[in-house]
Amino acid sequence: MQEKRKVADSRVETMHLIRPNHLNSAGRLFGGILMQWIDEVAGLVAKRHSRSNITTASVDNLRFIKGAYQGDTLVVIGYLTFVGNTSMEVRVDTYVENIAGERRPINRAYVTLVALDENDTPKQVPGLLIESKTEMAEWEGAKKRRQMRKMRKEEGF
Repeated sequence: MQEKRKVADSRVETMHLIRPNHLNSAGRLFGGILMQWIDEVAGLVAKRHSRSNITTASVDNLRFIKGAYQGDTLVVIGYLTFVGNTSMEVRVDTYVENIAGERRPINRAYVTLVALDENDTPKQVPGLLIESKTEMAEWEGAKKRRQMRKMRKEEGF
């Protein structure tokens, strides 16, 4: 029987203080910096789950909801939504947290990563233990996104 791990076992949360070097010419958080932080969090989630090296295969649905500005505290949270044979999908949500600890969402992305062995060849990953209705809803959504990725690949996108 294949080993399974819980979603909570690989969850990652990081925090960043937005500084001047993180800003674009309009004075908002540069999207490329945020994309880097998203990829780092997704990679950490995938490494924790697979306990191996990983590589990013794709980023889906990178949706910028609101901007972030100098002095804002950014919270980036990632967790697994789906695992295949060698691949894993990670949902990454980004929030601005105010001084009272209240969070407002500014970004959501889904990142697909692949586990690698010592020769950089894809390797099997543990299964994902689904423990709640929310996790099951994420799993079902991930299956749809996976199918869309396959269709785009077949069509050359």
